[in-house]
Amino acid sequence: MNKPKAIIFDAYGTLFDVNSAAEKSKNKIGDKWEAFANYWRTTQLEYTWLRSLMHRHKDFWQITEDSLDKSMKVFNINKDMKAELLNLYKKLSLFSEVKETLENLKNKKMKLSILSNGTPELLNTLVVSNKLDKIFDDIFSIEEVGIYKPNSKVYDLPVNKYKIKPNEIIFLSANTWDVSGGGNYGYNSVWVNRNHTVFDNLDYKPFKEIKSLQQLLDIV
Repeated sequence: MNKPKAIIFDAYGTLFDVNSAAEKSKNKIGDKWEAFANYWRTTQLEYTWLRSLMHRHKDFWQITEDSLDKSMKVFNINKDMKAELLNLYKKLSLFSEVKETLENLKNKKMKLSILSNGTPELLNTLVVSNKLDKIFDDIFSIEEVGIYKPNSKVYDLPVNKYKIKPNEIIFLSANTWDVSGGGNYGYNSVWVNRNHTVFDNLDYKPFKEIKSLQQLLDIV
């Protein structure tokens, strides 16, 4: 592969730990906090796909709230915790290696961007709160096209902005469906497999598989 012209990152689950909101409230939620967090995330993703298929778009924040409502009922969590959990979702933690890795990549003179289901406001809040605001050239939100990943209109966004080919992009995600979506579109998709899981059968084999973003430095 020639030197890439852009490195594009998924946000949720790749840069930011989606379970960290529930984890910060685990003293109130109890031992079921992790199962609850996983259910909330799964429901959230299902709602993005279903709404895309139904052409009934809601932005990611509304979907996050809707999926939380269902998850709290399923896990019998006190409804008074809703505001706390939503507020914590706006302040998700970075995975431990992310900041240092991004700072090292910034020195390589390539475009660094986020491509995410999140709203511009949510993504900007996360970037600023985690002190990454001087890292990224662009933050691409699906709100520009009004449909969620893995629709190809989403993956078009950085290609159109930078006037480059899909195969000139390295795309990173911890979500196998997103790796496949980007890869089938034409990106060099890298799977960040932190949890040692099994890849989905979606007609794409990852360009690379890494366990930590730090390993990206060996690729570029």
